[in-house]
Amino acid sequence: MKRHPALLQLSREHHTALKLSLDCRKAVLAADQGAMSALASQMSSLFAAELEPHFQREEEELLPWLEAAGEHQLVARTLAEHAQLRGLAERIGRGDRGALEAFATALSDHVRFEERELFEKAQEYPAFAVG
Repeated sequence: MKRHPALLQLSREHHTALKLSLDCRKAVLAADQGAMSALASQMSSLFAAELEPHFQREEEELLPWLEAAGEHQLVARTLAEHAQLRGLAERIGRGDRGALEAFATALSDHVRFEERELFEKAQEYPAFAVG
């Protein structure tokens, strides 16, 4: 399905999230201590600059609209996954390199969920609009 114009920017931002997920996964699989340390030290700024604004826009604009439309389970899942990702990013930012693999998996799974389920459901409503 073609992406609704109101979701295009959010959808484009998923590319950045998937790149971050891939970088984390590669560092873990290669057991590259230098890359894992670099990602861990950059996680706070990366998350604050790239992912947190994306999450906030969804939480302030998209999710209230879906909640009002009765999509309670999708909203609850999205919020729970955002909380999980925030927690993992915080752990990584504190130096917990062991959380990198969980973060990579959770982030790529979350992007897939949003693209395949959340955004698709939002587009089913004729009056859909974000922002």
